[in-house]
Amino acid sequence: MASPRLPSLYGGLLVLALLCGGALAAGPTRYLSVSLDQVVGSKARAQCYDPSSFSDETSRNKFTIHPSCGAGEQVGRKRGILSHHRARLSTIHQRSYPSAMPPMYFPPTPAPTTVFPPLPAPGSVPADGMPPMLPVVAFPPMFFPPNPAPSEGMPPSPAIAFPPIYFPPAAAPSEGPSVTIPDVPGTSGFNITEFVVVVGFGTPSQPSALLFDTGSDLSWVQCQPCTGHCYQQNDPLFDPTKSSTYDVETLTFSSSRKFSSFPFGCGTTNLGDFGSVNGLLGLGRGQLSLASQTASSFDGTFSYCLPSHNMTRPGFLSIGAAPDIGKVQYTAMIKKPQYPSFYFVELVSIDIGGYVLPVPPSVFTSKGTLLDSGTTFTYIPAQAYNLLRDRFKFTMKGYKPAPPFQDLDTCYDFSGQSVIFQPGMSFKFSDGAVFDIDIFGVMIYPYVDHPAIGCFAFASSDPTDQFSIIGNTQQRSAEVIYDVVAEKIGFVPLSC
Repeated sequence: MASPRLPSLYGGLLVLALLCGGALAAGPTRYLSVSLDQVVGSKARAQCYDPSSFSDETSRNKFTIHPSCGAGEQVGRKRGILSHHRARLSTIHQRSYPSAMPPMYFPPTPAPTTVFPPLPAPGSVPADGMPPMLPVVAFPPMFFPPNPAPSEGMPPSPAIAFPPIYFPPAAAPSEGPSVTIPDVPGTSGFNITEFVVVVGFGTPSQPSALLFDTGSDLSWVQCQPCTGHCYQQNDPLFDPTKSSTYDVETLTFSSSRKFSSFPFGCGTTNLGDFGSVNGLLGLGRGQLSLASQTASSFDGTFSYCLPSHNMTRPGFLSIGAAPDIGKVQYTAMIKKPQYPSFYFVELVSIDIGGYVLPVPPSVFTSKGTLLDSGTTFTYIPAQAYNLLRDRFKFTMKGYKPAPPFQDLDTCYDFSGQSVIFQPGMSFKFSDGAVFDIDIFGVMIYPYVDHPAIGCFAFASSDPTDQFSIIGNTQQRSAEVIYDVVAEKIGFVPLSC
């Protein structure tokens, strides 16, 4: 039974707090708990894509998503996370390595063809054929008499006191327009680990399930005719001949919002690992991304909330200004010219249960940290990861270890436990912003047939990697706001 273990667990946590009081003084001790029933139930509530399950807009401009399949179908559709994840990392590295970019050639500046001789000094003998130079002229000094004193009988000019000038406060800007659609995990029937939205292309609109990606600019779908290779997708291929606006295509983002003259790719030869989605919706920083193309109407802002593993509420993707609810933690959006499509943040430390990793900020800042919607796990330098993993193991030593799962080397079997306790974690940024990670962002439960096995959702980056990556597991349940114009990224925990 689980209940006899709880006293020892509480005792272990108390001993942990007493033994590590000095280390935990860096911040408030923070532990999270989740029942095993919630973990198991989150697997049973897995949802699959069904175009007919999307309702009209409801309150707060969100959509409702209804379950359309259960865990049994998930087992049949589930594929290895590792193969897809490595393909994702490979794609990021191909886009990011400077060696993969063609060298830029700038021709040397030609030497001037016209040579001007030096000017002769004033009063010197001119060259043959040149007029004589004017002699140097010495001007006498200029004299300005002092201001006269007031004449007798005339009072001095009094000082004039001007009243203060009043500038009324500027009116607060009105909240910009926005439009919101739901998103679902790609594991819910699409065989990918990214997140999926449904939009429409063409006139009349042809629904397309697309993974959205902050690391890509161009949006694209698979198209008829498939002259080369098309992978298997759930929906019919997009048919350009059935769209009256194909030359200047229309993107139907929601039932209330369409974007005309939207450039996108129509792929008839498609290679790569995209599960069974129709294509991709690009949210990168380039000019072809949805965020850039809608910037003039929607303030250059978008946000998303990736639903938590327990799927208590649907996630969403919003284009336009997010409401200021007073809970946003903003940090600077870092721009790296060699990676123009990516969004970087300046991570400097990680807090685990109130214990701040004892590594200098340069461990993170020397290469930078990419915030990515498509990478599943968080990858940090080995020096930081080894300390983080060891600290996590120390706080979890009351639980039974389990074999590693692919890239994740720290796993536990929680069978027989009624409640799982784990340290809370936060990312800390150079400007003081803090992003608190949800309990389902610290560990993942990757097995459908063994739902009580959980793994630490962090890994060590390769020494050759160009930067660290904050993956989508750690972003789940938080609204992540990208204000591209103001160059800042905000985090609102527990938003979906």
